[in-house]
Amino acid sequence: MDTRRSEQAGEASRSGVRAQGGSLAPGRVVGDGRYRLLAQFGVDERAAAHLWRARDGQLKRDVALTLLVGDPADPEAARLARRTLERAAHASKFGHGGVARVLDVLSLGSGVTSSEGLLGVVVAEWTKGSDLVDLVAQRPVAPAAAARMVQALAEAVEHAHQNGLVLGLDHPQRLRLTPNGALKLAFPGPLPEATLRDDVKALGAVLYLLLTGRWALPGGPPAIPAAPLTPQGLVVPPRTLVPAVPPELSSLAVRTIEDGGNGGIRTSSAILRVLGQVADEEERTQLIKAVGDSDEAPADGTLWTTKKPVKDVARRRKLAFGVTVLVVATVVILAWGGLMLINLFQGDSKATGPTINVAAPTSQSAAPPASSGAPPSSPAQPKLGDPVTPKSAAVYNPEGSGDNAGRAKNTIDGDPGTVWRTDQYQQQLPVLKPGVGIVVSFDDAVNLAQVKITADSPGTKVEIRSADSKNPKLDDTKVVGTGDLNSSDTTLTLQQPTQGQYFIVWITQLGDDGDGGFISQIGELSFLPAG
Repeated sequence: MDTRRSEQAGEASRSGVRAQGGSLAPGRVVGDGRYRLLAQFGVDERAAAHLWRARDGQLKRDVALTLLVGDPADPEAARLARRTLERAAHASKFGHGGVARVLDVLSLGSGVTSSEGLLGVVVAEWTKGSDLVDLVAQRPVAPAAAARMVQALAEAVEHAHQNGLVLGLDHPQRLRLTPNGALKLAFPGPLPEATLRDDVKALGAVLYLLLTGRWALPGGPPAIPAAPLTPQGLVVPPRTLVPAVPPELSSLAVRTIEDGGNGGIRTSSAILRVLGQVADEEERTQLIKAVGDSDEAPADGTLWTTKKPVKDVARRRKLAFGVTVLVVATVVILAWGGLMLINLFQGDSKATGPTINVAAPTSQSAAPPASSGAPPSSPAQPKLGDPVTPKSAAVYNPEGSGDNAGRAKNTIDGDPGTVWRTDQYQQQLPVLKPGVGIVVSFDDAVNLAQVKITADSPGTKVEIRSADSKNPKLDDTKVVGTGDLNSSDTTLTLQQPTQGQYFIVWITQLGDDGDGGFISQIGELSFLPAG
């Protein structure tokens, strides 16, 4: 990928960012004559940091240089550079496979002269592999591979944060992909004001970049398109741009980047948990697809790596099943023999085997106990009017676009056979998102008393929420009723009749799809006002 380095160097030169002692170019020597520049790998314009591969003339090895370019006479620039160098020096004591080891930190008067036009240099070991920007320029990365790549980087962040260190990986040109498929911070040097939260947001942005080829944070390189935003100013979920992205991974990226209060992810440990689960699930899915394919491998041999493992898995499953049957049979035989011995010692000469006597319940025992008093009274039911049909129905997702948005209208079309379904999730709410739902709008305000939900989604839990607009923040809505969808038709009576023009049927727990995942569906919604 280094063939593009000279082009990037030319772009950086044309950008007007120059060292005072002359433009940075391959062949120039910096760091008191020790490091010869070989190829440029980017510019972090937020800190005027030029990222170079260089040759250490003393130790005869390649290194990664972060060159802080600026005017030594500018006190503010000098102060910011000193802060960056201090943080880099502190990070030199940190060791992790996801971060290039800092070898040296050079400052003005200590390895850097004012004539070089530099305010400082961070020297790190060179990371072999591929440039991340070149990687995503070709095509988005497969979801399972993207999860594994970011997983290694998240482990480094988690370890660093436990030691109170900020890594400063919120710029894609500072990262490289190692030959073993892991992302690594190749050009250390956190910005002066970078925080732990910035590292966590960077993980979400890197995941977003791998899945879509877009950068979702400010200050990215011009070569990478910026992530699009919703009308509310939120980052559009990756799944909207690339439908093949699993909903869990799409939600993880957005919730990690956004600073809003609706279930945002703020720790690398939470990211690690989700990444591992999603990567495992995606890899299992790909394996199942491979098993379902023809046994004939393509001529180019692209499937050969899955053939033997698949057969081994099938063989192991058959063996495990056989062992299980044998163990169960042995336990049954031993139990039967034990009961025979018990009967023998008890003198029951007629016993030929264990007998299980299950008494049938009598009609008296089956009947409910009599009560001398009146049955407990239920809450007073409000007098109801005729059902009111909403003007519109849309998917409500405060984090961005929703699940199967084009089918939301099926919930109010009068036909229970046409349904709206959520996406299929591998984790239950609210691990990846606080919930998902349908928001309905009426022509005029109604005094709502009941909501009837026709749905075949046992296990689904819902809230009825009132709202002041069609797309409110979740915190601005009010819960006015709750219930479980454990039958095909469920009627939810609100705590009290509620006046409003906008109501949300908000799913807080999904139903079980029967295959280890979670999904819910709604066939029809009916809204009954108080009479």
